[in-house]
Amino acid sequence: MLETPEEIRELQELLDRSAASAGPHLSSIITDERRLSAEELCRCLQGMRLLVVATVTSDGRPMCGPVDGYFLHGSFWLSSGRDSVRMRHLRARPAVSATHIPGEHLAVTVHGTAELFEMRGPEGAELRQAMLDHYVPLQGPQFEEWLDELDALGARIRAYRMFTFALDGIDE
Repeated sequence: MLETPEEIRELQELLDRSAASAGPHLSSIITDERRLSAEELCRCLQGMRLLVVATVTSDGRPMCGPVDGYFLHGSFWLSSGRDSVRMRHLRARPAVSATHIPGEHLAVTVHGTAELFEMRGPEGAELRQAMLDHYVPLQGPQFEEWLDELDALGARIRAYRMFTFALDGIDE
């Protein structure tokens, strides 16, 4: 876990504010017993987590698609090619939602603003390392070469709402 005590405290405050803002229907599903604490969330979101990320087109239509996500410092981070539709949308309209849902036992949904950064810059170092930690053992050293050649942007989702749902016995 990369989260500092301060980041965990801020994440817990976000989770609590989000739960307090939920409507009656969502609150009836995500009861206090089914919420994860900030520490539990950080522990269960180690490594690469597949996200479905939603952006908005210039005429207001939602578009969503899968992306590798990494939970670092209490936030979801992702990357994609600079010329990808996703990054073009986020550059023009940074509003973003993302959900990690590996099955009916766990769901993490975040709504926020994407903060873009250069993957080759210092702000991309931790995301790059997380990607290498995941993919080099699976694909070999050629993954690092591919990543270094890719003209990529990174994005950190600055959340204004985050909801967690977990059934008993979570193993994530």
